[in-house]
This record gives sequence, structure tokens and C-alpha cells, in this order.
Amino acid sequence: MKSLLLLLMLGCCVLPVSAKDPVAKRIVALSPHIVELLYAIGAGNAIVATTDFADYPDAAKSIPRIGGNYGIQLDKLLTLSPDLVVAWGDGNQPQDIARMRELGLNLYISQPRQLQDVTTELLQLGKLTGHDAEAKKAATAYQQQLQAIRQQNVDKTPVKVFYQLWSNPLMTVAKGSWMQQLLEVCHGENVFADAVTAYPQVSLEAVLLRQPQVIILTAEAGNPQTVNWQQWPEIPAVKYKQIYTIDADLLQRPTPRLLVGLEQLCRDLEQARKPDSQS
Repeated sequence: MKSLLLLLMLGCCVLPVSAKDPVAKRIVALSPHIVELLYAIGAGNAIVATTDFADYPDAAKSIPRIGGNYGIQLDKLLTLSPDLVVAWGDGNQPQDIARMRELGLNLYISQPRQLQDVTTELLQLGKLTGHDAEAKKAATAYQQQLQAIRQQNVDKTPVKVFYQLWSNPLMTVAKGSWMQQLLEVCHGENVFADAVTAYPQVSLEAVLLRQPQVIILTAEAGNPQTVNWQQWPEIPAVKYKQIYTIDADLLQRPTPRLLVGLEQLCRDLEQARKPDSQS
């Protein structure tokens, strides 16, 4: 459920930055992706509290928790005397963000919506924490690797893909979603790209009618794979055994680690392009 909530919120509005002090030493990071970004620039040791599901890197698992997407324990936050709170736009409760503003906390709102925004977040957090050099290094590496993956796939033949975001109810992604950007990098043709909403609920029959060549499943706690696709051999992805599972956190968290998931996604689609995969 954690990654589904993340994706649904990635499409929300970007809120302005209100952070004041560029050398934060005691940070409250209010989402898993923020924790990952801070560790990526060498500022992870400054985190004094975070929220549920912040589990990467391993060191993050020992950080005290003060809430989740359902709400933040502001009383506990205040006792920590943070000099910077990094919140996640509409990923945190609006009333919590409003209250933190009222309390005069040094607040930065993180809300990456595009792949390029990961670079922006790294650089901005580097300025706020005094880790500019590390942030620039991480941002440059991310940009270079992302561009390399784009170039490797720029001339690839499109492959029809069904991305199973959730099992029960069966949900997928469409235009305007975070995952749509990743599929486009790999030249995956999302069979539900034209859906009215970014994260639509669909039927098994609708998937059958769209005839995807590849089905991508996501592995994460709380999202059991309850659909037995083998009951639908009429679907090319089932018939030719082109069903793949990828760790949801590698694709759905806007951090440099998404490049690992993106490379795996592109490899899986490339496998489906091989002549012997459709025979």
C-alpha cells in the first residue's frame, strides 16, 4: 500500500520552498523518498526522525518514527528541536503542513513529479544541509545514468505493456503517472495510457482486450499478487511467458535508486523483443 500511496501523491501540486537555514544539522524527514535523498548526499546522519516505511538504506531502519501518511505526531516532532523539516507536499496531511508553518518551523516541501526533479531535489537538499559537493556529485551521476538509459533505448521497437500497480482491486497506470515516464524511457507502450485518470481501476477483461506483450508486477508488502494470469493464456504476455516482477520501491520512489528499477524494466522489455520470445 505504501508505494500505491506514493504514486497517487506524485501527481499532486508542488508547494513552495520555505526553508531558511542552509546548514541544517537536525532534520526531520517526513517520507521514505526524502530519507533516501538525504542519505544519497551524505546527510543521512542528521535525520532525527522520519515516518513509516523509511527502510533504505539499512541505517534508516533505526531512525525514530513519528507518523506516516495518516498524520504526524507534532508534539514529538517539536521535542526533537529540528532545524529543518522536510515534508512531502500532499504526501503528508495538509493540516500537519499548515500547522508546521504556523509554528514557524524551518520547512522545505519536497514534491518531485518528473524524472528530472530528482536532480533538483538532490541539489536543493545539498544546499540546505551543507552537503553541496556530495549533492552535485550525486545529481551528476543520476543525470548521466538516466541519459545513458534513454540513449540505449531510443531506437527500440515499442512493446505493449500492462503495469499492474495493485492487485485487489486491479489497478494500473496511465498518462500523467510517474510510471508512465519510466515506461516511455524503455519504449514500453502502456496499454492503458489513454485512461481518464492517472491510476485507473481496470477489469481482467479489459486487460485481455488490450493484449499486452508484457505484464509487469510489483513486489511490495501489503500488495499480494492475487491475480492468476495463467488463467488467461489468450494474453500474449501469458502465452509467451513475459511476466516480470520488480521491487516497487525501485520504480516508485523518486530517488537515484529508481535507476536500478528502470534498468531492470528496460531489460525485461528487451527480453520480450527477442524473436524466440514470441514463438
